Amino acid sequence: MADYIDAFPGRKISLNNRPYLYFGGTSYLGLQTDTTFQNILIRNIQKYGTNYGASRQSNIRFSIYEKAESYLAKLVQSEACLTLSSGYLAGQFICHHFNTKEYAFFYAPNAHSALYQSKIRPYTTFTALNIAVREHLTSSKRSIPVVLLDSIDFSGCNYPNFEGLRSLPLEDIVLVVDDSHGIGVVGTDGGGVYPVLSGLNTKELMVCCSLGKGFGIQAGAVFGSGKRISKLRDTAFFGGASPPSPASMASLVEGHSLYPKKRKLLEAHIHLFLETLENSAQFNHMTQHPAFSYSNKKLTRHLEENYIVATSFNYPEQDASTMHRLVLSAAHTKKDVEYLVKVVNSYHSL
Repeated sequence: MADYIDAFPGRKISLNNRPYLYFGGTSYLGLQTDTTFQNILIRNIQKYGTNYGASRQSNIRFSIYEKAESYLAKLVQSEACLTLSSGYLAGQFICHHFNTKEYAFFYAPNAHSALYQSKIRPYTTFTALNIAVREHLTSSKRSIPVVLLDSIDFSGCNYPNFEGLRSLPLEDIVLVVDDSHGIGVVGTDGGGVYPVLSGLNTKELMVCCSLGKGFGIQAGAVFGSGKRISKLRDTAFFGGASPPSPASMASLVEGHSLYPKKRKLLEAHIHLFLETLENSAQFNHMTQHPAFSYSNKKLTRHLEENYIVATSFNYPEQDASTMHRLVLSAAHTKKDVEYLVKVVNSYHSL
């Protein structure tokens, strides 16, 4: 059952006129409710306006886009970057570009819907994916395989080690990876998974992401070689789409000093949760990441009885299985995390 709210769900949420602690969502660094970051955004709205609906190919252009893209490319350690109005659009942008007879799509297990351009279903295992890709390469078909996956799929089969991915003939594959849940949070300085994946000797690497989860702004980005990004920039898809708000791009750059502090807070919360949790085996958890997935709906009910709300809904569609997830945020306090652990531990002592 869905609950409707009238304000952003920060560390607390109000349901039926009762306060709850909120351990859900994707506000990993807690920037959406951070006063300093909000003030940066407000100042930039006053400077750049609330929105900019013109093409990036217009004769009048904001320089902040190139500045923000340069900042992101340096952070991620890619040659180049382009920004779009959402992470979903960023994924569709790449897939639309490669959706030609020259390429053949292969979806890894749990690939996000942002990467879909056809009715091809994802492979249920990397073993099956590996067999299919190798059969394709030895067939008479000349199309280049494009393997699409999420860096962080919450099952732990990709990030941090990408063991299944390493079994593929990567030197013959274009790899497209959605790093929406990684960028800003994991990797060196929050740069995400691009450096790890670029060391796997793929035929070509493209990474896309939302900037809303790690950086708290409404925008998406794609990363890759300078040559590929240049081709993407010249497409009708890019030229015809409205860009992200220039105020958001400016705030992304100007907020850079906040991000290390927020990640340090988040790391402390993750450490505290793991160190004091009595039964960590019930959760799927990935190194450095603040999300803890689980399958026990009774635990979700127990949390709610103790005024804690977790993420719990059918995802990505109503017919899908229920996703249960506890998400720590830099917006939480130490006492919030201590109370969460106390409630989770009390469930197993019942």
